[in-house]
Amino acid sequence: MREGAAMAFLRAVAGTEPSPVVRGDGIYLRTPTLADHGEWARLRAESRGFLAPWEPIWPSDDLEKAAFRRRLRRYGRELREDAGYPFFLFRGHDHVLLGGLTLSNIRRGVTQACSMGYWMGERHAGQGYMANAVRAVIPYVFETLKLHRIEAACLPTNANSIHLLEKVGFQREGYARRYLCIAGDWRDHLLYALLAEDKRPATLANQGK
Repeated sequence: MREGAAMAFLRAVAGTEPSPVVRGDGIYLRTPTLADHGEWARLRAESRGFLAPWEPIWPSDDLEKAAFRRRLRRYGRELREDAGYPFFLFRGHDHVLLGGLTLSNIRRGVTQACSMGYWMGERHAGQGYMANAVRAVIPYVFETLKLHRIEAACLPTNANSIHLLEKVGFQREGYARRYLCIAGDWRDHLLYALLAEDKRPATLANQGK
């Protein structure tokens, strides 16, 4: 990413100017700010039982404001180093926080790839919001960040995530044993990827045009 754009991201995370926005069908994504803490903490708290089977164990202070500040500082480092791009997902018509999507582990050089992860608040799940968010962020990855490959991994038992990834055009590439520590245990994962030149569903290929 160009230096000027990266600095804009950093200022947005610090809350000193409006965040860059990626818009999709009925949703938009922007970088988190400190003002998001209350709504984020409430959504995460009420969704804890829904999210816990698919995520690493939460730190004991995870929802506290001090921990959120540390999260924002980490986001700032990742943005400055072109290592990751965090987004919160909002519904378009009423600006309600729905979940989050993160592009992480960015590798440049001959790789030009990133990893994508996401989470959704329980009361907003199953309504197509995250599929629209992934559709919206893919052109951002390929056209703005100029990456060539997006990778994603999910548990073999996570039927919803498998369906989402395959619906938006990701292809299953492999099976990684004991790949990530989820809910306190090392768990096997399915590995998916989408390449810039891959043929994608028409709704995805036309997104933003």
